Amino acid sequence: MSANRELFTDGPAGHIATVLLPMPLPEAFDYAVPEGLTLAEGDHVVVPLGKRLVNGVVWGLRDGAGGNRPLKPVAERLDAPPLSAATRQFVDWTTRYLAELPGNVLRSVLRSQGALQPSPVEVVYRASGTPPERLTAARARVLEVAAGEPLTAAELARRAGVSAGVVKGLADAGALLAEERAVDPPFDAPDPYRDGLALNDGQEAASAQLRRLIAAGGFQAALLDGVTGSGKTEVYFEAIAELLRREPDAQVLVLLPEIALTQAVTARFEARFGAEPALWHSALGGTGRRRAWREIAAGRARIVAGARSAIFMPFRNLRLIIVDEEHDPTYKQDDGLTYQARDLAVARGKLEGACVILASATPSLESLVNARAGRYVHIRLEARAGTAMLPVIETLDLREFPPEPGHWLSEPLVREMAETLVRGEQVLLYLNRRGYAPLVLCRACGHKMKSPDTDRWLVEHRYTGRLICHTTGFSMPKPRACPECGTVDSLTSVGPGVERVAEEAALRFPDAVVEVFSSDTAMGAEGVRELVARMERGEIDILVGTQIAAKGHNFPNLTLVGVVDADIGLSGGDLRAGERTYQTLVQAAGRAGRADRPGKAILQTHDPDHEAIAALVAGDREAFLSLETLMREQLGLPPFGRMAALILSGMDEGLLVTTAKAAAAAAPLSDDVKLFGPAEPPLAVVRGRHRRRFLVQAGRNVDVSAFMATWMARFRLPSSIRARVDIEPYSFL
Repeated sequence: MSANRELFTDGPAGHIATVLLPMPLPEAFDYAVPEGLTLAEGDHVVVPLGKRLVNGVVWGLRDGAGGNRPLKPVAERLDAPPLSAATRQFVDWTTRYLAELPGNVLRSVLRSQGALQPSPVEVVYRASGTPPERLTAARARVLEVAAGEPLTAAELARRAGVSAGVVKGLADAGALLAEERAVDPPFDAPDPYRDGLALNDGQEAASAQLRRLIAAGGFQAALLDGVTGSGKTEVYFEAIAELLRREPDAQVLVLLPEIALTQAVTARFEARFGAEPALWHSALGGTGRRRAWREIAAGRARIVAGARSAIFMPFRNLRLIIVDEEHDPTYKQDDGLTYQARDLAVARGKLEGACVILASATPSLESLVNARAGRYVHIRLEARAGTAMLPVIETLDLREFPPEPGHWLSEPLVREMAETLVRGEQVLLYLNRRGYAPLVLCRACGHKMKSPDTDRWLVEHRYTGRLICHTTGFSMPKPRACPECGTVDSLTSVGPGVERVAEEAALRFPDAVVEVFSSDTAMGAEGVRELVARMERGEIDILVGTQIAAKGHNFPNLTLVGVVDADIGLSGGDLRAGERTYQTLVQAAGRAGRADRPGKAILQTHDPDHEAIAALVAGDREAFLSLETLMREQLGLPPFGRMAALILSGMDEGLLVTTAKAAAAAAPLSDDVKLFGPAEPPLAVVRGRHRRRFLVQAGRNVDVSAFMATWMARFRLPSSIRARVDIEPYSFL
């Protein structure tokens, strides 16, 4: 038992366990420790809550009685790996930083209640070596299969092509031996001594810097800043190998921005370390989540790769955190618990005493400012790996070369596509807009198809024939008549989505294989893996994709990227609009020419002189960053200032307005804090709930988390009104 896990067993004076429950509760509850029950901080327990029993975690232990009323006793201690002191500290820190309820943060840690129980077992069979008295052909096939790895009766029967009765008969005859096996086996241990790919001079220098950080131990943060295709993954693989050679029981977390990337990275991990990492993401089934959670908590899962929620996993000995594509906005969680996984990764690394590596070809301004201030070690990779060269990037001014009416691809881009296909090379058309069309309206009356109870247009998906709201998930068949005026066949599609661009590409190049790559079309992990594999094998000529196609994939025969609308995202009030556009275009263009063939990216735009687009074409990242930095610094915006948002929502708009006024009146007064609102946001109604938004802007030295917590405590929230605090908001909808 470690020194920071003090044991308590009930004695004459009585002992109290403070138990935190994974529920939206403001504090932990006290329970009596029953006589004979030994508890330590971090233990998983079952406690009574009202008339039911619930799981919780021991957050503290102390001597004493329970006050005026006797405390209810802890019902049971679960035989599960306890939460480490560092994990509990991370929950406490995150609670304060996000101005959240502690139970909501703990709920993000305890994401698999089944993992708190021992692994289920199954009966498997293997050949005993004793043949049965009567050996039929069917029995012989079963014994042949059973000579290999132990298998369940159903699997034995399936592989041998026999009925379950044949397997049972062999078991009864003693020709098969039954044994129990855990359903959730441990993950294979990675081998850090396997050889990786040969590194070029730049990669070797970068990996040497990371190895030195690993050797030094303790918390350090590094920004691995390398151009697209520079081999950042192989560089941080060397850091992982160095750590596991030094500390065989250490654990590594690799955060990835897309579930799709976990599939591609898994194969690279297996090739490098001889074992797949433990995966954690929302698409995992119950069995996969149960296995991963238990093995991580027990410290047996050495390398974990996952999406943003993996930052909350109950690591036992976390020594290295890698945030790949650290700039990616998908690390920001806007539903439920609101957090930025990159920021939490740095905080958790500090609490765990672990090294943190932030990797990107287009680092966030926040990370670059930290690196330039010396808070992060700045490691640069300025050339692509091998013989690959960075693509040539050109703009195509749509004011000068507009597409034909009803089309979205300008003729100069179409000519480049034709030449690329003639050479036997591949094309990626990038448009970060899902579906067929972003708007469906009636030609007769102008009615726009909207999601019910939400201020959002319905997106047409022609492949499925449905209209879908990407905010709420609402879906309906596309009606034949306008629901407003009743005119038949009057609904028309406005604007392009990836499906519409793919339709145009197929019409222009009827002999080409055209496919769409978006979260709507590549369903599930297997679907993503299969599509990426076909693209890598050259079986797809033109890939039309959203941002899922522009992240981390390596298509050797892809030499032309056409950005259908480079201006998406530049309008509106988002303070990071220019930065995001620059990052997105760099990532999309970076898919071209990643092998031994030169690549080109063509950006269709109505504003080729915009600083983000002009800097990308000129290859002058520093010029763009200087302008962006100057603007943010002068306005006191992140990373040179702090921001927070408070979003109130309710079904009763009148009560919401009254509550918002009361909240505004209750806000603490401070010369260092500016408060804007309450205002009606662009999405004024979501799922039938009206919304009002406050925005807080403060100096860098202001603790906005404490400000928000103090503010929330100063006004009463009606039961029907919900409040959500967003520290450092990314969305202003």
